[in-house]
Amino acid sequence: MKKYQKPVIIKVDFSMASKYGSPLKTQKIRSEIDGINVRDLVKEYGSPLFVFSQRAIENKYNEFKEAFTSRYPDTEFWWSYKTNYLDAICKIYHKLGSKAEVVSEFEYDKARSLGVEGKDIIFNGPYKPKEALKKAVKEGAKIHIDHWYEINDLEEIAHEFGREIPVAIRCNMNTGIYPQWSRFGFNIENGEAFDAIKRIYEGKKLILNGLHSHIGTFILTPSAYAIETKKLIELKNRAQEEFGFEIEYIDVGGGFASKNRLKGVYQPPEVIVPSADEYAEAITTAIFENNKGKLPKLYLETGRALIDEAGFLLTSVFASKRLPDGKKSYIVDAGVNILYTAFWYNFDIALDRRYDGLNEPSQINGPLCMNIDVIAENIMLPPLERGSVLSIWPVGAYNITQSMQFIQYRPRVVLIDKSGNTHIIREADDLDYVREKEILPDYLK
Repeated sequence: MKKYQKPVIIKVDFSMASKYGSPLKTQKIRSEIDGINVRDLVKEYGSPLFVFSQRAIENKYNEFKEAFTSRYPDTEFWWSYKTNYLDAICKIYHKLGSKAEVVSEFEYDKARSLGVEGKDIIFNGPYKPKEALKKAVKEGAKIHIDHWYEINDLEEIAHEFGREIPVAIRCNMNTGIYPQWSRFGFNIENGEAFDAIKRIYEGKKLILNGLHSHIGTFILTPSAYAIETKKLIELKNRAQEEFGFEIEYIDVGGGFASKNRLKGVYQPPEVIVPSADEYAEAITTAIFENNKGKLPKLYLETGRALIDEAGFLLTSVFASKRLPDGKKSYIVDAGVNILYTAFWYNFDIALDRRYDGLNEPSQINGPLCMNIDVIAENIMLPPLERGSVLSIWPVGAYNITQSMQFIQYRPRVVLIDKSGNTHIIREADDLDYVREKEILPDYLK
């Protein structure tokens, strides 16, 4: 006997109709990840649960590697630690040949703890304490200078160590992207970047051997990278001609988009997100067309585009209710404390199986006692029961590193290897872990 479903009147919105059929009947199903049933994963490891696919990681890495090295063989990938710094994830990229790009002393230490040598670490970021710089200099890391104070600090360190220090500078510029990322590095258009190079030359303690820029995040316009690369190459040419610096590499940063859907964007990711080949063509063509003298190495700090699509979040329906506006609200066990990017993405959300009944306008809310805890504001869903498993994708970029113990514990993270075996790569939080660094004064005991 079928369970009774209370009738619901749904206003038909013909603007939602498409060649794919009525949204009242369409259901997106993702019952497995790399051949493993999502319900079985939740049963074994709990819910919510982050799941990463090693096969997806390697496929995407190889796609980008082929796109760039087939056009420009002297290309190196530097894994962006801030995107996802779980040990297992970083190790996969390092085994694939990627080096490390870090933006803090914490990330630097993490890379070293994983066996990455200093010479294989790019040390970026606007805040590098002097002691961290000393450590990076001693270990031969590639230091990318962000501001004038850092030039002074490094010159003092060079004097203390009695040797010259190879460095790169970070540049910012107008590439037609809004908002322009102008707070990092030295501006090219107003001459500040050239002045920094001149200052380094006149100081006689640092040797400029690289130029770097990171123009933004989730960049959907390959031509912006062509502009960035052209300006870096022109600056390289000038630095070589006027000061005799040998610029060994240019670093065009990251910012390549994944197949995610930004809020406010109408077209699907499959239509608007450029391919690896499109990014590669724009960047490498600009090098060949503008370079003078020896060709530099090309560095890429690719993060999001490599890992985002390899990550899934499984979450279970706990309850449902009818909101005053008639919309159905489903309460799930994953909140924005572990899915921070929900604030700017409309994720691909799929069901674990096909459900009876028609879809209706729904909302997915997390377990937090906060009105902002919304995973999906407008989604067509059929009647779901307690225990229904939803898979949210892609979530591999930034959600792990930006997650927090706000109201709820952080969940387990599982990796599926290429043989279909599952491995816990981070345990769930518990009270002892959360309180580990707390100290209760004696007078309050």
